[in-house]
Amino acid sequence: MERQIVMQNQMRERQMAMQVAWSREFLKYYGTFFTLATVGLTVGAIKRRKPFLLAPIIPLGFIMAYQVDSAYGTLIYRVRGEAESIMTSDHDRLDLPHGTPTFESIEKARRARSSLASFLEK
Repeated sequence: MERQIVMQNQMRERQMAMQVAWSREFLKYYGTFFTLATVGLTVGAIKRRKPFLLAPIIPLGFIMAYQVDSAYGTLIYRVRGEAESIMTSDHDRLDLPHGTPTFESIEKARRARSSLASFLEK
């Protein structure tokens, strides 16, 4: 049992590391796009004297801020804190439909599938 817990924790850590690495890699591409779009829109707005061309920079900036926070900031700590808060104060939201699976319910489903499979083979 202890080995299984250790293995599951290592898998969780690896998944989290992959998620952070993916965020950092995505940030490189999005950062390049954001920089080119910002420079292009700014130059276009100045040349054409149309300041409304700068409007797309605002939502793109919010996305950029989120990506930076996700890759290098404290987003993951805030999400973890919110998850811990939900687990302590709103635990009823985490209940599974029909309750927690029991050995009997799992065996019943397994038997039903095996009998269905044997019926379909005939």
